[in-house]
Amino acid sequence: MNIYGKLDLLKNKLKNMESIIIAFSGGVDSTFLLKVAFEVLGNNVLAVTARSSTYPEREFNEAMEFVNSSGIRHKVIVSEELDVEGFSDNPTNRCYLCKYELMSKIKVIAGENNIKYVAEGSNYDDLSDYRPGSIAVSEHGVVSPLREAMLTKEEIRVLSKEMGLKTWNKPSFACLSSRFPYGEKITEEGLKKVDLAEQFLIDLGFWQVRVRYHGDIARIEVYEEEIEKIIKKEVRDKIYNRFKEIGFKYTALDLKGYRTGSMNEGLNLT
Repeated sequence: MNIYGKLDLLKNKLKNMESIIIAFSGGVDSTFLLKVAFEVLGNNVLAVTARSSTYPEREFNEAMEFVNSSGIRHKVIVSEELDVEGFSDNPTNRCYLCKYELMSKIKVIAGENNIKYVAEGSNYDDLSDYRPGSIAVSEHGVVSPLREAMLTKEEIRVLSKEMGLKTWNKPSFACLSSRFPYGEKITEEGLKKVDLAEQFLIDLGFWQVRVRYHGDIARIEVYEEEIEKIIKKEVRDKIYNRFKEIGFKYTALDLKGYRTGSMNEGLNLT
């Protein structure tokens, strides 16, 4: 099936749902899903965004800008993962704990508003990565229309560009807790350090960044194409000095560069 056939399939699925809540983060996938759903269902769509210490202010502001400019119904809730029992210990099923709590809260809102479906923005590519959060999605009966329509990340970017969405070339984002190796305690202070460090790299002009948290050590991931830029002495000095101010004793560069799921590389999933 070609990309436009998949888009038609997505629209038909959404039309048959009649009313829907979309868990909306402001990222590439959820923005595209929300836009298409709004075109199909109008005011029978409600976007819900959760605020927490794992969700940077810049991401929240971009999400708010989109819904405000689009006229889409929107609700903001508080979903503080650090308050969820066991989450801060950072077990390998951390994402399950987070997603289960979030979907529980959104399902309550759906019931209060007589909305038939709750949806989230996983795409077809996400099937290939370790995503324990998808178990919580399934347990709550939450639907994943992009994945069901077999739309890949690249196809979503292409369609987003054609639709005029600013997010078409937005860097991929995962919650800040994903920067911590499994078993490393997740704290509000640590999340703040990561957020400040990544924002600094973004302000320097780096497009796709991750600052992985290893206690006193910050491990930077950038696209391979940007490694040449980051190793220039004047850039290295700026980063080193700023990261020192933030609270990291040491700063390291991952020579393999940015890739999704790098914290899963040591897991035995067989």
